[in-house]
Amino acid sequence: MLINADIWVMKKMFSSETSLENERVRLKPLLDLDIDILLSFVKSEPNLWQYSTIPPNTPERMESYLSKAISDRSRGDSYPFLVYDKLKDSYAGCTRFYDYQDNHDTCQLGYTWIGKQYQGTGLNKNCKYLMLEFAFERMKLERVEFRADANNAKSIAAMKSIGCTAEGILRQNYKKLEGRRDSIILSILADEWHDSIKENLRNKINSERIG
Repeated sequence: MLINADIWVMKKMFSSETSLENERVRLKPLLDLDIDILLSFVKSEPNLWQYSTIPPNTPERMESYLSKAISDRSRGDSYPFLVYDKLKDSYAGCTRFYDYQDNHDTCQLGYTWIGKQYQGTGLNKNCKYLMLEFAFERMKLERVEFRADANNAKSIAAMKSIGCTAEGILRQNYKKLEGRRDSIILSILADEWHDSIKENLRNKINSERIG
């Protein structure tokens, strides 16, 4: 498993060179020049962001989405990636680390979306494995948190399948384009990752590869 990263502290300005990679997927830093790739999803799959609070489903919203992602990285608030599927030899979507709290050794993992042709192929598990390994073994975090719309059953099931524990519901904590949403909180703790989740997730990935 290849990890191309030097000292990475979320609260500092970091370069556009940090990437995570294995034989199935490469997570490369999201850049301004990737706009055409992102806009291709807007054109082909405008309903992909059904549960997003501000869905980037128009060219204008996607341009704003990308601009904010790059700006947040510059401020050290997050680190967004473009997902490249090596098996299909194509770009699949985005994901990121965000809300890093160095005083508590925690962060959130989210803003994840991948095109429909990549869903259910094992790609997401590979992404999560790389990111969790980096979070717990390089950043030395104690907790990684995940959030989703409480009505997004598919996303919640995917998070539970990698080993997340559901903790509860934040009621109407986010404003949507219309109304508000309830968010479910899930998490993985460092000892859970080292004790069982890492091995279980790796076994699932290997099983899907063989299958």
